[in-house]
Amino acid sequence: MPEKKLHVELIAHTPLPEQVCALGAKLCYAKADVAALREKVSAQDQSMFLERIMQSGHLSVLEHASFTFAVEGISRVLLAQLTRHRIASFSVQSQRYVSLAETFSYIVPPAIKALGEEAVSRYEAQMEQMHAWYVEWQQALGGKGESSNEDARFVLPNACETRLIVTMNVRELLHFFELRCCKRAQWEIRAMAEEMLRLCKREAPILFENAGPGCVRGKCPEGEKTCGKSAETREKYKNL
Repeated sequence: MPEKKLHVELIAHTPLPEQVCALGAKLCYAKADVAALREKVSAQDQSMFLERIMQSGHLSVLEHASFTFAVEGISRVLLAQLTRHRIASFSVQSQRYVSLAETFSYIVPPAIKALGEEAVSRYEAQMEQMHAWYVEWQQALGGKGESSNEDARFVLPNACETRLIVTMNVRELLHFFELRCCKRAQWEIRAMAEEMLRLCKREAPILFENAGPGCVRGKCPEGEKTCGKSAETREKYKNL
């Protein structure tokens, strides 16, 4: 039962996402037809225009561009948090249809690793025990089929590794990054969000120029719960 490492891959996105969003915005304010607007958008740098649109709060045009990620090496703890973001589409590996009898893997929290080898060994032994219980119940319920998997999985831990494909539009991604890149977010989803943002910045630097936790764009929204490291955080996401 090996420990799984986080892996995030950007597998698809709207072609020319910045031009698509700019076109949507220009359509709202121009008399010209779509063909003329497309020609204008493709012929000119849209950086300044998009920055003005985003600063004005006209964010609905950002919903025209979407990004799709494949994610592996995450726990069911992360999955429970991720699916709270409802303006997104998810496809998740099923524990009902996929038997974990021979492929069970899990996530080891950094805080447990920091306790040393003895703690990690104890944690791994607990994972082994829960996997053994899973296999025991799976066999008792009739083997490795769908009907046995669906009830045997009840003894699996939140540490159990899963994988998924997730799609979000740019507006929702900005909201997701604001919440999940914050130092107060859970460590695992924060690591995933940071990697997603790094990939987004590479493909659409204008749209994601100021993306990140709330303090990147101004005062920390956490109030008394602030980490007190806004300047350090701004520099980090500027260079992400």
